[in-house]
Amino acid sequence: MLTSRCLGLLALSAMLLPRWLYAETIPVRHPQGSAHGFVVLRTLQGRRIATGDMTQVVQGDRVTSRLVFHFRDGSVDDDTTIFLQRGVFRLLSDHHIQRGPSYPKPIDTHIDAQTGVVTNRTADGKTAKVHLDLPADLSNGLPPNLLMNVLPSAKETRISYLAPGEKPRLVHITIKPAGKVPFRIGDTQRMAIDYVLHVELGGVAGVVAPLIGKQPGDYHIWILGGATPAFIREEGALYEGGPTWRIEQTSPIFPP
Repeated sequence: MLTSRCLGLLALSAMLLPRWLYAETIPVRHPQGSAHGFVVLRTLQGRRIATGDMTQVVQGDRVTSRLVFHFRDGSVDDDTTIFLQRGVFRLLSDHHIQRGPSYPKPIDTHIDAQTGVVTNRTADGKTAKVHLDLPADLSNGLPPNLLMNVLPSAKETRISYLAPGEKPRLVHITIKPAGKVPFRIGDTQRMAIDYVLHVELGGVAGVVAPLIGKQPGDYHIWILGGATPAFIREEGALYEGGPTWRIEQTSPIFPP
C-alpha cells in the first residue's frame, strides 16, 4: 500500500516538466562501416541459448544495421535499424521482432522516426498505429554504435528510447562510464570501458516503479576504446522483467 508520503511524491512528479530537453544527439567521431560479425547469447552461468549475426551495410551516410538471434528453443530476436551518420547519429527507423518460447510477451514493433508513426503487430495479425512526437536523439537499436562515439571522459550522456508495448512510451537512458575492465585476446591483455545504461521512466511511473519492483535493471555495454573502438559485450534483460543475458562476439568453429 502506498503511504501518504508516496502519494505526495506522485502528485509532485505529475507536475514536473518533461526532461527531454536534457537528452542529446551523439556526434559522429568514428563513422560506421560495412561489417558482418557472429554473436552468441548466453546466461550469466555461461549456457548458450542463442547464436546470431550482427551486420551493417553502408550506403553513403545511411547505415542499415541488423542483429538477429536464433534460439535453441526456436525463438527469434530480430532487430533492423536504419540510421544516418551525418554529423550526428539520427535514427530513421527501427523494426524489432521478438517471438517464441523465450519471450512471454512477443513484440513486432516498427518505428518510423521521420514521421513519428509507431506500428505494433500482434500475434493474431492485428495492427495498431500511434503517432508520437519523437526526439532527435531517439536511440532504439543504436546504443553500441553510439557508445563507440561517446567521449570516454564524458561523465554522463543522456539519450531517448521508445519502450515497446501496446502503449509505447518515451524514456530516458543515462549512460555513465564505470571504469575499465581487463579482458584477453589470446595472450594479450586489453582494457574495455564498462558503460552502465540506466533507464529513467520519469513522471508518475518513475516514482511508482521502484516501489512496486518494476524499475528496469541497469544494462552494461563494454567498449574497446582508442582510435578504432569496438564492441566487446553486453549484459542486460532483452525484454521487460526478463533475466539478464550476455551478448558476446564469437568465432566460427570448423569440423575436425
